[in-house]
Amino acid sequence: MSYGPAPWQQRAWDWRAAANFIAGGAGAGLIVFAACSRALGGSAAAPFACGAVLVAVGLLCVWLEIGRPMRALHVFFNPRSSWMSREAFVATLLLPSAIAAAFGVAGFAAVAALLALAFVWCQARILKAAKGIPAWRAPRVVGLIVATALAEGGGLFLLSTPAHGGAALPLLVVAGLAVLARFGCWLAYRRQVGASAARPALAALDGAARWLQWAGTLAPLLLIALATTLAIGAGTANDAASVGAAALAGVCALGAGAWLKLTLVTRAAFNQGFALARLPVRGTRRTG
Repeated sequence: MSYGPAPWQQRAWDWRAAANFIAGGAGAGLIVFAACSRALGGSAAAPFACGAVLVAVGLLCVWLEIGRPMRALHVFFNPRSSWMSREAFVATLLLPSAIAAAFGVAGFAAVAALLALAFVWCQARILKAAKGIPAWRAPRVVGLIVATALAEGGGLFLLSTPAHGGAALPLLVVAGLAVLARFGCWLAYRRQVGASAARPALAALDGAARWLQWAGTLAPLLLIALATTLAIGAGTANDAASVGAAALAGVCALGAGAWLKLTLVTRAAFNQGFALARLPVRGTRRTG
């Protein structure tokens, strides 16, 4: 069914729209972790650049989805009321700031991190503004999207540890806390949408939640604990076993978050349908 009183699945946003939330959110989260690494004395040049590339890829996917791509600049015309416009404006500041941070320009690491947080906040508010889709309009979807972006960014940073030698122990802890926060936000969000979302939407969300619980939460936490223990035992975060465990934790955290977002934007995106409070009945007198 594509239209009617029963809930139906929207078709306007497909995997390309989901890719913006997945790649853009993960890239923004990676920039935040890169800034934290820079604050702890790490170089973290590549993560800034990779984060910017992911944000750009996500925006490119949205551009490819537009029916008239040459009108993409119209997104900048309505920043007073459109969260998409605000996302676009933040992105135009975020990308050069992240590149400047990658080249080590003083002060831009913190600026890029703040803009990255603003970017994922705009993404979350885009979903919340879709009033016709119960799975999107729930207020707690904002916290879920932001927490998922940070968990994905932490996963990407841990995944890249073999390239830069290892993550500092505080970043391992922060990544674990991001994973925990994401699951807590998921539980709060699921309770909120339980009474309003359609049954097929809830079934899709619950299927993704099983991956989130086991592969996206429990497994990363155990692997992060193992990586931390090995690093402490070896006296260095560059221990090969510790780096390997952290990278595997990153894969789990990133993959489960991406699947959750894909499910939320596509498979769980059922409209609420419509209801008629009063139905005409033949042979009765009209009142009022």
